[in-house]
Amino acid sequence: MNETVDLLFVYGTLKDKRAHPLARYLWRHATYLGRATFQGRLYRPAHYPAVVASADPADKVTGAVFYLRSRAILKKLDDYEGCGSRDVAPYLFRRQIVTVTDARGHLRQAWIYLYNRHPHPNPLPSRERK
Repeated sequence: MNETVDLLFVYGTLKDKRAHPLARYLWRHATYLGRATFQGRLYRPAHYPAVVASADPADKVTGAVFYLRSRAILKKLDDYEGCGSRDVAPYLFRRQIVTVTDARGHLRQAWIYLYNRHPHPNPLPSRERK
């Protein structure tokens, strides 16, 4: 883990603590800091959401930012997202440091799991990006 980045931006099943057991783990072991946005596009290539970065400032994905109290959280999430130490490349998702905008408009550096494939040509409508 990059020692200077201790935030995580989540946008899918991990955002809602009722949606998945690993989301409940995240909510118990990290500190929820609030809503934030990422300049990207949200897709649903299968039964899961996937985000890719976008060059268009109008493309915004709403998610949640967490303070990671332990490095072990990222290891567990890497395994869940299919980019852990036991997974075989090329990974479906990759963990990367990006800039997100918090609810107060401040820019923050945070980890995110980005989709590591070519997305479907049509992103979800903006009302579904939240």
